[in-house]
Amino acid sequence: MRETVLVTGISGFVAKYVALALLRKGYNVRGTLRSSAKEDDVRNDLIEAGANVENLSFVVANLTSDDGWDSAVEGCDYVQHVASPFPLEQPRHKEALVPEALGGTMRVLNAALKANVKRVVLTSSIAAMMYRAGRPKTEFHFSEKDWTDPEWSETHPYSVSKTRAELAAWDWAEKAGLEKLAVINPGVVVGPTMGKDGSTSTEIIKMMLEGAMPKTLPIANPLVDVRDLAELHVVAMTLKEAGGRRLIGSSGTMSFGEIAQLLSKEYPELKSKIPQSEFSPLLVKLMKILVPSVRTIRAEVGIRSLANAEYVSELTGVSFRPVKEAVLATSQSLLGRVDKSIQ
Repeated sequence: MRETVLVTGISGFVAKYVALALLRKGYNVRGTLRSSAKEDDVRNDLIEAGANVENLSFVVANLTSDDGWDSAVEGCDYVQHVASPFPLEQPRHKEALVPEALGGTMRVLNAALKANVKRVVLTSSIAAMMYRAGRPKTEFHFSEKDWTDPEWSETHPYSVSKTRAELAAWDWAEKAGLEKLAVINPGVVVGPTMGKDGSTSTEIIKMMLEGAMPKTLPIANPLVDVRDLAELHVVAMTLKEAGGRRLIGSSGTMSFGEIAQLLSKEYPELKSKIPQSEFSPLLVKLMKILVPSVRTIRAEVGIRSLANAEYVSELTGVSFRPVKEAVLATSQSLLGRVDKSIQ
């Protein structure tokens, strides 16, 4: 019999790709949505991406409510908990995203335990690893053993929410069994868009291409192609050795400025729109005092963050596309220069 996998927040950028990978491997996929109004859009996006959706179904469940989660997980063999709030504009209060992220995670995990699923794969983030006092000022290496300090004054709301949710998940796994949980910690997720909606990350590249970003911020973080990330989710679901591990999804680090340079070289006809210079770190440090949206990236200014992620390919067999290839796949998709069926 086909095994069934619950994918939470299936209308999201990463979750749709996880669903696509699962459908291609022959699983039954049950996706959660906040509203049934999005069913047709998700189904059509997956069809356009080349999926056979005969084994796709939907349930309505919201991370902020207990309603529907037990029935959503009932009969499932695995859970891919991908859903989590990630707004482009971060809220002022650093704990603002925690109730939905942490509360939602615990609702999913407890329902999974009741249903005796084999494993939950939780999508966390490198944001749960990178932020703490005493970090190097120019180049920062981190690994699966590193944790963000949510109490640190520089930690922004998204990182606080991902850290608190992941810590709660590991507390749950200590009681349920570490083999019941695998956590994926992706970098900035790029890659071809699926349907009309991209992600917060692809929106940044879109702004560069459309002339909506006069200069780039002096930030350099690890990136990962969404197609490789989806494969990692699927492998982590059944690989025995992935149980109880944090798996970093990263193919390399690029700064915003390096991304802009790559886009300018690839699309010379758009060079006048693509930012050609970078805000100075000093100016950004002044801006972060006055501009709310800049305050959220204050811990990243002028630092090149590098993930020690080689172990992930060694453990799982998943290889990651070169970072430049991942960025160009994003831009080609946004500009409508790729085939509809996503490879």
